[in-house]
Amino acid sequence: MKIFKNIIGFSIAAFVFGGCTENFEELNTKPDVILADNLDIGLLGQAFANGQMRAMTGAPGGGAGNYQTGQNLFADIYAQYFANTATNFDSDRHIQVGGWTNGSWNYFYGQAAPIIKFVEDFTATNNLPLENAFAKVLKVQAYHRYTDYYGPVIYSNFGNGETVVPYDTQESIYKNFFQELDAAVAVLKANRGGSAFTAHDQVFSGSVDKWLTYANSLRLRLALRVKYVEPALAKSEAEKAVADGVMLTNDESAAINTTINSRHPLWTITDWNEFRMSALMESLLKGYEDPRLEVYFRTTDDFRTGDTSVPYRGLRNGLPRADLDQGALSRGFSDVGERWLNLGRGGSPAGPPLRMLPAAEVYFNRAEGALEGWAMGGTAKDLYEKGIEMSMTEERIGASAEQVQAYISSTNTPAPVTYSRTEWNLPASSDIPVAFLTTGTKEKQLEQIATQKWLALYPDGWEAWAELRRNRYPKFYPRVASDNVDVPRDVVMPRLIFVEGEYNNNRAAVEAAEEFPELTSRGGNKNSTKLWWDAKP
Repeated sequence: MKIFKNIIGFSIAAFVFGGCTENFEELNTKPDVILADNLDIGLLGQAFANGQMRAMTGAPGGGAGNYQTGQNLFADIYAQYFANTATNFDSDRHIQVGGWTNGSWNYFYGQAAPIIKFVEDFTATNNLPLENAFAKVLKVQAYHRYTDYYGPVIYSNFGNGETVVPYDTQESIYKNFFQELDAAVAVLKANRGGSAFTAHDQVFSGSVDKWLTYANSLRLRLALRVKYVEPALAKSEAEKAVADGVMLTNDESAAINTTINSRHPLWTITDWNEFRMSALMESLLKGYEDPRLEVYFRTTDDFRTGDTSVPYRGLRNGLPRADLDQGALSRGFSDVGERWLNLGRGGSPAGPPLRMLPAAEVYFNRAEGALEGWAMGGTAKDLYEKGIEMSMTEERIGASAEQVQAYISSTNTPAPVTYSRTEWNLPASSDIPVAFLTTGTKEKQLEQIATQKWLALYPDGWEAWAELRRNRYPKFYPRVASDNVDVPRDVVMPRLIFVEGEYNNNRAAVEAAEEFPELTSRGGNKNSTKLWWDAKP
């Protein structure tokens, strides 16, 4: 399939109803060439809904292969939510499998990006300001995930119809995100109480008010992301977000509804038994006696068939191929909780909503901002504790007020992790308790905030990996082994390199991107090169 070459026209129905790109060659077509003068608003709404799911790497109709190769085998592993069990999967040892990232890149630029651009451009041309504001926010949500993988990506030039499609620096992309959110928020604020895409919006059923709080909360997330590289920008954007109104309750959290026609991708890929709970998860959840443990994960198969010694077990990351016995590891270590499993394994018909940004994260972000002295509407301690409360009282957890208070005041600390192979044994990942260290150092308090945010974000490894790189918390375990000469086993994977297909289809642009100073000044196009925002001293 040719990428970024010939401009051709195609029906919007190819996006809405088509599940793959075989129906068209062009992945860089200007949406203006789609003839849709009489496009029904319902069909436009279907396109928007389709773009929402595709933007989060889950294909409509429940397709899960791209989610696995785009997120689960990279971000989820590098965030240390999970550890790999499959013999032929090398990403857990810091190997970037080119076929996987190439497919994920092609999926995003072939299916998600064109739909989002079509909706944004069509609504701008046809004077649909609310729909356009929704599309802008969705665009920022979608693209920030991809730039957080690679650094420079194709952004402002997508859809230019040229044979060479230039990349943008991550710095310019992030600064444009704030401008896009400015434009969207201005429209949303002027139309409070309104609605758009009511029959098709899978996140907020068209509520302008909730899209406004989501846009502001997304701004806050991105503001924290640039804290170490542009602290003044981070402060101003974070304070602007809070002043305009961010998420305060769980019913304002952003998540895509799932149905039997559009399931949560984990519903499918968990059945393949290719990953299990990580050692870091075991250390934190067991040590804290965290009530989320039995929701996030299920007891091991061995435990349920008679070995009652260890109900929940986490696996070391980075096992060499010789130690990967998929059957034994799948039985002996904890899978994701029933909430994400299919009906045959005690789950549900479609799985839970696919989370985009939870209210708990917003409180933790505000807590971190307060730690910096920013105007966040509360103290770091109060906002930290509220973040825990939001996570604990989500519908998926449902903890009581007594459980929440007991956890918030707990002096429990992470636990060591032991194995029958004693050479794999690990000490406790940290010494921080749950109870906020009011007399602790700023760095210790930051570790507490970041660790609890990491737990609350589960299972969004895409965001958790970005945060692990940015703040270096929670304190992570070294892998057993790394097969990547550029990335040692005791380092978090910093980024993914540009995908193979771009050198065949867009060589001039990708080679130009390799020369961006934000890459060359830090080592070039390597897995070991830190992203622009990854600048913590």
